[in-house]
Amino acid sequence: MSKTAAAPRSPLFLRIFVRMLACVAVVQLLNFGLLFAIQTPNPKLHTVGQIVQAMRDPNAAPEGFEVRPAGTVERQPWNPRADRTEVALATALGVPRDQVILRFPVGFLQRPQVYNRASVPPAPAPASPAAAQDVAITGAFEAALRLPDGSWRTVTPGEGLEPWRLFVIAWLLLSALAAAMFAWAMAQRFARPIGAFARAAERLGRDPRAPPIELDGPAEIAEAARAFNDMQARLNRYVDDRATMIAAVAHDLRTPLMRLGLRIEDADPAIRTACECDIREMQAMISTVMAYVRDSSRIGVRRPLDLRSLAETVVDDAADRGAAVSLETGDPVVIEADPVALKAMLANLVGNAIKYAGGAELVLEARGPEAMIAVRDRGPGIPDEDMERVFDPFFRGERSRNRDTGGMGLGLASARATARAHGGDITLRRRETGGLCAMVTLPL
Repeated sequence: MSKTAAAPRSPLFLRIFVRMLACVAVVQLLNFGLLFAIQTPNPKLHTVGQIVQAMRDPNAAPEGFEVRPAGTVERQPWNPRADRTEVALATALGVPRDQVILRFPVGFLQRPQVYNRASVPPAPAPASPAAAQDVAITGAFEAALRLPDGSWRTVTPGEGLEPWRLFVIAWLLLSALAAAMFAWAMAQRFARPIGAFARAAERLGRDPRAPPIELDGPAEIAEAARAFNDMQARLNRYVDDRATMIAAVAHDLRTPLMRLGLRIEDADPAIRTACECDIREMQAMISTVMAYVRDSSRIGVRRPLDLRSLAETVVDDAADRGAAVSLETGDPVVIEADPVALKAMLANLVGNAIKYAGGAELVLEARGPEAMIAVRDRGPGIPDEDMERVFDPFFRGERSRNRDTGGMGLGLASARATARAHGGDITLRRRETGGLCAMVTLPL
């Protein structure tokens, strides 16, 4: 039976577009609700009599009025509202018209209105000072009276936000909060498949045999996940094919070497001895290569393990053989790894330190997101130019790590391959007190 076809996934562009429209619709609905929720603004109402009271006696100014001295006060361009009010204010104060100025503030991002004064008749004076005090003024203003010494006294209504402005500000803040929560949920929904894709890429760097990514999410993400899975499969096939080819070549070389050994049995003893040494060395190299390929291509099971306990096992094994190996005490360090591969890696590094320096000192600790293992020795070390070359397969140094000490030059290459397969690395550095330090980093 054929598998049921997967439901078509909508494109990521369409999902983003639809959710952005939804977010805009939510904001517009909140703004539309403001039209019905807000009450009609009631402007502040003042009278000329209150202004006169504040100008005559600042200490007896009505509540909410502010009286300040001023050096100069500039007149605004003429407008009929200020003209009528100035006439009433001058009448109520009993002073000439030119000694009072009334100004109305211009709104934010607004220009003062310009009127044609020629078409407007002069403002009539109120019938009496009592009638002038009853003239009402709405909104904000600034009234000024010139004093006998030439200075000015200004009166303004108390500053403060009207209730309707406070209501609008609170409504806008709540609208912004609601829109932010909606946008947060939308961003998380979009980032979830991308985050899963990033975690899968990091997991591949730590474990090439990690399970493939689930084909979930928008069409673009699913297509990227499918391409990522195909890339992972091709890389694993490439590594497997290369390992198989190397193993086959190494295996097939054994037959001609065996025939060569049989043919030199009747040769001159001096020649036969030299040839037999070369043949044995080649056979050892082939065995080492096959073991290296077998270990590098082996699919290990990764599980949580205590790296310190694993290091203690390697140190105890070396100490049982009479080697001077120690491990600095510390807290447990738990990582997810292949215990067989990591034990072989540590045994390789410790074995090198014992072989070339006579002993090893191990230091293990967790630093941030990584576990650090330092394998230190007090040997002659290696030249600076060989610090990276020693990790090349079959490379052997010409000083302390030479043919006389044995080895085929695959130990450090295998150790670094294991560390990098776990998402870490191995580096070498010279110690200030003498010797070499192999630093292993593994992700926690």
